[in-house]
Amino acid sequence: MPESSPSIPSSDASAAAVAVEERLFSLVLALVSTEIGLTKAEILGAVQGYRQKFVPGGDNSSLERQFERDKDDIRELGVPLETLESPTDPGNNQALRYRISKGDYDLPADISFTPEETTLLNLAAMVWREGSLSGESRRALLKLRSLGTEGSKQLIGYAPRIRTRDAAFGPLTDALDKAVLVRFSYLKPGELNARERLVAPAAVVQHQGRWYLQAFDQKADAPRTFLLSRIVGPVVVTRTPSPQTASATAGDDALAELDEIWRTHVAHVSVRPGTDAESRLGKRRGSIRNPNGTIALHYTDLAVLADDLAAFGPEVVVISPTGLVTAVLDRLAAIIASHSDETDAV
Repeated sequence: MPESSPSIPSSDASAAAVAVEERLFSLVLALVSTEIGLTKAEILGAVQGYRQKFVPGGDNSSLERQFERDKDDIRELGVPLETLESPTDPGNNQALRYRISKGDYDLPADISFTPEETTLLNLAAMVWREGSLSGESRRALLKLRSLGTEGSKQLIGYAPRIRTRDAAFGPLTDALDKAVLVRFSYLKPGELNARERLVAPAAVVQHQGRWYLQAFDQKADAPRTFLLSRIVGPVVVTRTPSPQTASATAGDDALAELDEIWRTHVAHVSVRPGTDAESRLGKRRGSIRNPNGTIALHYTDLAVLADDLAAFGPEVVVISPTGLVTAVLDRLAAIIASHSDETDAV
């Protein structure tokens, strides 16, 4: 569980790393550009972030798994990704085509903006235009057009709703590109004081809606995985070259480890029928409604799940594991104490 210890295999990392948000942006851009949809092979062979690793006629199983995760991510962001079956070859998964319907991705007709809001949106579009649509993405778009897809000059208007709320994201990806060490303070759950870490970044990945850093901790002399939201204060990008070479598969390795943690860690909770908790928790990925009315939840980080469950208040009762029960009770007790202090101060 983060902080964790995935292995960082060594391999040739000559290919330029492609940031996750750049790959997702390119994927959305490509799928908005097409009316007929794109097959998986066309996407993997043409879209920025996939094509660098794509081997025509070779083993692309790892890349296909990455594409499956990316599909889930953009759907969770509210992007209406469609899967179209081939009318001439039904049942063949390799013939499936993917697209994002322009009509489904348009704003509703009853939404309007004030002049000030329109100005802010235009400024945001300029940021996407100048910052996000890189030369690589433009070249990928040209290649997609050669496949017969129709591009649009207004594609910037369909920038995906990808948010990187953690301030550490930018400096860490910058350090990855430069292959240098970074320094930051990290506050682990249950500790009162943050500890300074000096690490060699290997990958920044998104898992279950949260961003993680896979890195090699220089003091511990071991690989570690850090939750970006627990980084306290600024990330200092040093000029010291990283002594560890980040492999081209570091991101896949980190996600595989996080997936395994998620798969093997299960909590059981009881929820009040008809509540927000029942609706939300029942729809979490991998959740299972048991015959006795409880819900089984997979999780990656116990402290994060405790925060989520405590927010539901009396709508949720945690059954197991014991550590989660204690963590939720501690959070509820802290809330009660803080309100008591406010009442005493009046």
